Amino acid sequence: MLDSPPRVLRNLLIVDDDASMRHLLAVILTDRGYEVRAVASAEDALKEVAQRELDLVLTDVRMPGMGGLELVRELQRAAPDLLVVVMSAYGSHDTAIEAMKAGAYDYLGKPFKPDEVVLVLRKAEERERLKRENRRLRTELSAAYRPEYLVGGSEAMQAVLRQVHKVAPQKTTVLLGGESGTGKELLARAIHELSPRSSFPFVAVNCGAVPAALLESELFGHVRGAFTDAHKDKKGLAAEADGGTLFLDEVAELPLPTQVKLLRFLQEEEIRPVGDVRSRKVDVRVIAATARDLARAVKEGEFREDLFWRLNVVGVKVPPLRERAEDVAPLAEHFLSRFALLRPELPRPHLSPEALEALKAYRWPGNVRELEHAMERAVVLADGAEIREEDLPDPVRAGGASSAEAPLPGRDLSLKRGVRELEGQLIRAALERTNGNRTRAAELLELSYRALLYKIKDHGLG
Repeated sequence: MLDSPPRVLRNLLIVDDDASMRHLLAVILTDRGYEVRAVASAEDALKEVAQRELDLVLTDVRMPGMGGLELVRELQRAAPDLLVVVMSAYGSHDTAIEAMKAGAYDYLGKPFKPDEVVLVLRKAEERERLKRENRRLRTELSAAYRPEYLVGGSEAMQAVLRQVHKVAPQKTTVLLGGESGTGKELLARAIHELSPRSSFPFVAVNCGAVPAALLESELFGHVRGAFTDAHKDKKGLAAEADGGTLFLDEVAELPLPTQVKLLRFLQEEEIRPVGDVRSRKVDVRVIAATARDLARAVKEGEFREDLFWRLNVVGVKVPPLRERAEDVAPLAEHFLSRFALLRPELPRPHLSPEALEALKAYRWPGNVRELEHAMERAVVLADGAEIREEDLPDPVRAGGASSAEAPLPGRDLSLKRGVRELEGQLIRAALERTNGNRTRAAELLELSYRALLYKIKDHGLG
């Protein structure tokens, strides 16, 4: 016999006009830990459902008066979340299909062994567990990306959040602009979670991080044999986002040939994998983001004008942190609360007055992401509950000096650490000067693009 699992579905109702069958099922299921009630008719079953909370109904198909399939339909109207399993000694495959169409969860043919009944209930329990887990994860995800959790009481940020609320319910394409680290992906996720598409995938792709030769295949997929090493069909990210949202980060880095394919995708709402001769429709909302001035990129011939207007149906500009200095303190407290989990044995960390003043004086060229990394570093390095000024990164302690200035000699005369801080400051300055264009920043710094990406990650700027 099968061992009894921890109960998920406790309260069961058996509906069968055969008294011996009711008794047999009641004995089997009571022995397995279920709370069981039994009635002889569908009419009595509806009364039970109206009077008490039930998890599952196990009903015969053929009964005097209202039959089992009609009972399923009535229960769908009266208690749509209630699971129903139908039983029949006269059944066939057609009866099972009809029961499923009526709304039954599963079908059990008579005669059956006790273990068969238990297995059906276990399947139902697993389904309910997965449903609850899915609801929990969706609730947590929604909470994490809900606009009120995008901390910012400044008028500049509140204006952005008002736009987010207005545009979220529509399928309208949105273009998010703003410097690196301002939280554009967070806003994109908030738009998705506030939309009717929230139960479908949110798929993000960094257009600047995928090699140009692979980008079309990454976005739209390919068929086997389309090119060397294409050993099997591949589903593209646009197809994975079907029904949901496709987020194109750093969209300005798209090569011109891929821009043409993206424009066609936006116009026709269909994809054609590389090497395929057929297209297929997909239902995808597109949100794009860029740290560059796309209008200027259009004038310079680096970005297609028609694609720009397709993406920029609603443009949302995310302000840099230096333009909403009043948000620095609440953001810092928000990050401290999160990173306090790294040291649960200590009291929740708090900022000293001197540390708070240093945070407010700094210009934050890396924006919210840089502040987040600074708070994580401070929590890790702090000796006690208080975050002191010396726990902050050197550029922040410098008192708001320009990010292009070298760190002045002070308590720490380490050449190694000084060179590293200067490298980080120069990278920040280059990204500021180029509005986040990493290709141009690499040219200013006389680095390869790949080396710059590595250093950005190493310094926590990307």
